Formats: sequence, structure tokens, C-alpha cells
Amino acid sequence: MNHLTTDKLIRYSKVILMAYISFFGLMVMFSNFTDYPSNYEYVGHILSMDTTRENLNLSYRAITSPMLHHRIYWFIITLEVVYTAFCLLGTYHLYRNINTPADVFHEAKKFAIVGLLIGLFVYYICLQVIGTEWFNMDESATWNAKDWARHIVDFMFPLLIYIALKIER
Repeated sequence: MNHLTTDKLIRYSKVILMAYISFFGLMVMFSNFTDYPSNYEYVGHILSMDTTRENLNLSYRAITSPMLHHRIYWFIITLEVVYTAFCLLGTYHLYRNINTPADVFHEAKKFAIVGLLIGLFVYYICLQVIGTEWFNMDESATWNAKDWARHIVDFMFPLLIYIALKIER
């Protein structure tokens, strides 16, 4: 009889949690491709700093070129596609190695770890650090993604730690 051990449950939980974050990435990609104008407008307002408090000491930071808005938005979309692809591959490799020895399962985590690191770059560095600290996104009542990005980071970072830990036997 096949018994569900704690070790097996831990392995399955890593696969399931990676599937969750992969699904999130797919939803974000779908939104970016099917509603490009709305999401582009969001990025444009953040980069232009046109809805933040007027501060002459900081206004030099604003990027007002629509061409640059499109390029930066496509850079973000590209990173989201790449992180989602790595997370999907990571989910697949973890699932494929669910019954392998601990060392093999641990090595199967590579794609998942890379995907989560890229995702953290997008949502922590790009949105929380650059968006909030450089472009003062948090001062905008309308175009503020700081809390949204923080919730994603609050899931991704502990997930990265959990995935990377070698606790399987």
C-alpha cells in the first residue's frame, strides 16, 4: 500500500505551490497581451510621474517619452514571460522528479529558483524599488501598484526559500 509520507507531502507541496505561481504568471501575461492599452497607461503614468505630488527636486526623474514607455513596458512583459516560463519548467521538473532520490529532486529545483528570482526582480526591484522609490509611485492615488507588488513579493520570497531548502530525504 502506498502511504503518503511527510517527505512525499513536502515534495507535492513544492510542486503545487510552483503551479500556483506559474498560474499567476500566466494570468499576468494574459492581461498584458489582451489589455495592453490599460496596462501601458499604468506604466506611462508611473514613468511620467504625472499623478504624483509636484516636487521640482524629483521631477527630473520623470520619463515622458511614449516610445520609452512602450520599450520599458515591453521589457517588463518580457521579464514576466521569462519568469513564467521558468516557473512552468520548474513545476514540470519538480513533478517529473517527485519520486527520485533527494539529491536528484533537489537538482530539479533549478528552473523554479531561477523563475522565482526573475519574478522577484520584476515585482520587488522594478515595481517596489524603482517604481516607488525612484518614480514616487506610492504618492499617486490612482496609479499605485506598490501594495499589489508587495503582496506578490510576500508570496514569492518565502516560496523561494521553501523551494530552495533541501529538506527532502
